[in-house]
Amino acid sequence: MAGKRSIFEEVDTTQKATAQPGAIDRAAATGARGAIRLWLMLLFALVAVMIAVGGLTRLTDSGLSITEWAPVTGALPPMSDTDWQSEFDKYRQIPQYQLQNRGMSLDEFKVIYWWEWGHRQLGRVIGLVWALGFVGFLVTRNIPKGWTGRLLLLGALGGTQGAIGWWMVASGLEEGMLSVASYRLATHLGLAFVIFGFLAWYIFRLGRREADLLQARRSGNASLAQWGGILVAAAFVQILLGALVAGIDAGRAFPDWPLMAGGFLPPDPFQIEPLWRNFFEDAGLVQFMHRMMGYVLMVLAVFVWWRSRRSANASIRQNWHLVLGMMLVQMVLGIVTVIYSAPWEIAIVHQFGAVVLWVLLLRARFVSRYPVAQSVRGKAA
Repeated sequence: MAGKRSIFEEVDTTQKATAQPGAIDRAAATGARGAIRLWLMLLFALVAVMIAVGGLTRLTDSGLSITEWAPVTGALPPMSDTDWQSEFDKYRQIPQYQLQNRGMSLDEFKVIYWWEWGHRQLGRVIGLVWALGFVGFLVTRNIPKGWTGRLLLLGALGGTQGAIGWWMVASGLEEGMLSVASYRLATHLGLAFVIFGFLAWYIFRLGRREADLLQARRSGNASLAQWGGILVAAAFVQILLGALVAGIDAGRAFPDWPLMAGGFLPPDPFQIEPLWRNFFEDAGLVQFMHRMMGYVLMVLAVFVWWRSRRSANASIRQNWHLVLGMMLVQMVLGIVTVIYSAPWEIAIVHQFGAVVLWVLLLRARFVSRYPVAQSVRGKAA
């Protein structure tokens, strides 16, 4: 038994502190946050490109050029003249060719084929990047506590998106269809923005330690975060309406603004029976709803921005400044798209503007909930 020590006896300061159980595991998990964040940022960039390529595929009427779903063998494009002719022959059997593109040459077909093939190929790349990253982090046990389910959710949503993509294309192969069903297009685009939103939110969270987030939440602006959530929900509805507009080419129906064919409402907006179908299939009414939702979004954005001005936190104010600025840009892009009858060069900029606005909205809501600490002078600490 060790003898008693005098209170004046010097303590050996060279002795190393005993490591606490699980300390190495916690350090590894914390250190992996940066690597996982980089992996998610790569996926984020790929999904952003995917949304843009998907929009161009729709605007160039390329989505029906590949008439089969072959997740594995479809990764290889036609390798010979015979293969190209076979693909072209399949395309010539569908209504889009027979009713809209009859007489198209093989070289013209190749143009739309490459757009759709590139779109599908990019989807395969995204799936592969997710799978390699997830399995790698899982096997090395570098996924932080509570994050396995979140990262697995991304893969599940990605797989679902692939199935919905084919479900969407299949609708355009049916008799009498010249393009994919607008309902399915809206579902496909909506899920893409959901995946994009999850990626953005996870990247924001992994950019700061969990302890810092807990501390930041105590000083967060709960009311502003709630209004931010309402604005995000409204923006998502607007994105779905935009998909309906694209799905039936409603953006080319009334190339005037602020009126529609000289009136507030488009002429004869309820001709389709049953009545509910007009809200999804009548070009004038769908474009009208998209316009009105744009105005609602603008009013909401100004309201939330005005409330954010009272925040003492500079990062909160700055993020809502960016949201309002991008909202104005997006609104102008929408008006220009309508006036010029939605040419693909302007329409794709408008769609990508929605991507930028979506991320800025999520970022502003995140910062409102988890504000960055700042000094007394208002600078980030």
